[in-house]
Amino acid sequence: MCGFVALLHKKQVPVEIETVKKMTRVVLHRGPDSEGFHLDKRVGLGFRRLSIIDLEKGEQPLCNETGEIWIVFNGEIYNYQELRDWLEQKGHRFKTDSDTETILHLYEEMGMDCPRFLRGMFGFVIWDGQKDLLFGARDHFGIKPVYWTETSESYAFGSEIKSLLELDGVPREVNPVSFHRYLTFQYVPDPDTMFQGIHKIPPAHRFLVEKDKLTVAPYWTAQFLPERDHTISYHVEKTKEALAESVAKHRVSDVPRGAFLSSGVDSSAIAALLSRHEEVKTFTVGFDVGGYSELEIARRTASKLGTDHHELLVSSRRYLEELPRLVWHQDEPVADPSAIALYFVAQLASRHVTVVLSGEGADEFFGGYNIYREPEALRMFSRIPRSLRGELGKMAARLPRGMKGRGFLLRGSKTVEERYFGNAFIFDEDLKERIVADSTALKDHHPWQVTWPIYSRVDAMDDVTKMQYLDIHTWLCGNILMKADKMTMANSLELRVPFIDCKVFEVASRIPAEYKIRGGTTKWVLREAMKDVLPEEIHSRKKLGFPVPIRHWLRKEFYAWAREKLAGGRVDQWINKAEAARLLEMHKDGRFDYSRQIWTLLIFILWHEIYIERSVRFHPHVGPHVFERRQKNLRTKTG
Repeated sequence: MCGFVALLHKKQVPVEIETVKKMTRVVLHRGPDSEGFHLDKRVGLGFRRLSIIDLEKGEQPLCNETGEIWIVFNGEIYNYQELRDWLEQKGHRFKTDSDTETILHLYEEMGMDCPRFLRGMFGFVIWDGQKDLLFGARDHFGIKPVYWTETSESYAFGSEIKSLLELDGVPREVNPVSFHRYLTFQYVPDPDTMFQGIHKIPPAHRFLVEKDKLTVAPYWTAQFLPERDHTISYHVEKTKEALAESVAKHRVSDVPRGAFLSSGVDSSAIAALLSRHEEVKTFTVGFDVGGYSELEIARRTASKLGTDHHELLVSSRRYLEELPRLVWHQDEPVADPSAIALYFVAQLASRHVTVVLSGEGADEFFGGYNIYREPEALRMFSRIPRSLRGELGKMAARLPRGMKGRGFLLRGSKTVEERYFGNAFIFDEDLKERIVADSTALKDHHPWQVTWPIYSRVDAMDDVTKMQYLDIHTWLCGNILMKADKMTMANSLELRVPFIDCKVFEVASRIPAEYKIRGGTTKWVLREAMKDVLPEEIHSRKKLGFPVPIRHWLRKEFYAWAREKLAGGRVDQWINKAEAARLLEMHKDGRFDYSRQIWTLLIFILWHEIYIERSVRFHPHVGPHVFERRQKNLRTKTG
């Protein structure tokens, strides 16, 4: 787990080492252990290392035997030892024990097909000096990020946007399309970012720069292939086997490991399966507001699992103090309040371990979100002719906002493609029209432009599977994994997600919808699979997942701060401040819950101050305890 940059000049002009160093050192937090650089002809590679595997010889950039092919790589490959054995039989010779070198030799053997054979999380760039090309890829589900930009003189790639902003010729400008989509989704969907001219390589895509032209193409596509010929017990057993094997694979490292622990089955299952192999340290976070703390539940779970448990209580004051710096770490606005909670639990974990396992992805793969029960709740509307449902929707839209039953009628009048934009649907189009400063542009930027192409690939599937498929291609990579990467790497901590694994998805994708949601219970197959692993109290528990009391704080502790931010931010060209203030007052008075909408605006304003106005600056740093831990680990490894 590290950070890299790659800079390729379009003309045969050498890259300056100081430019690469500047781009690399701004992501010090991703790799406090060491740095490395390589300049060759018109390319420059930079690397910050967080030592996980082969602590002594796994430095990057890394080259092949002839010195003509170089790689920088962020992530972990869990099948690298099997691939290495196969490559050695093919005649390849290795000089390190790292998974990085396996990718390099796999590229030599398989060329641009190499990403298809990798099992793990990865973003990498390979410079092939012999062929004068730059090649790279991002992992199947987007666990690790890869950003890119093009200037008049060069192409640049990096693990974080802030590296690209260090490059001359990269403007700090808001992408207006991204802003409008952010208001819907609470993040910017791939392949765009909030910055004009800076893009993401989408999950399961590879890229090639050859003859000064960039091409991006998929190397893999997720497919749901439900198998109804098998019994439910068959799917339960397959799930049990796949998860046990995945957790075992995700243990590979030369440094201490631990696990995040919230209140639900996902993180508890990972911790329980990991404890079969080793003593486990677990970590959780809570808040000092009633109903928003999982500390007691997590404590009981840890006791039953027999883990060495650590916990942290976060106050509203500390949350607000850390918020601007963490928005800086995110690169672009992500208005998920739990992102900050994730930072605090990662900070706690980083004092004890270097690698932590977590339960992200279980809900998307196995049908865990409560919203996935909606198709069953709305089934009655399917008996109404489509034309009459449309009239019902128009009638419901005229009812007062907040009136009981209005939302149910609105959603029932629409197809899943019309009503479901993902797990976070922040501003609907009516409210968005009131909140944006220039609403005339909205007609050209409807969120359907993001979701319809994805829905079209699963047109024949059931509604639950359609919702899962959309979330896997938007919410999972754009929100869940983005915050997981940025908030853990802010603490120089490697996060691993055993649920988000190709072989686990292969099993999950074969489970019929009626087995995912059963008797009103979500993730039914997964819960059954974990019966032998978890106590009854845990495997049937509803998920909270580090809940954050933003609703409460915006009415009390955060109210004055929020009012000042909404009034004073230099974002008049983007936000209707009068409408924003009105939403805050209605929320404070308890008339409506507008907490998510207000928080989305506040995070954008903070991001704008930090990255566009540059009125708030940060020095990249990692707490001293991280460096002390690194030195201890390195001394232990080297004896």
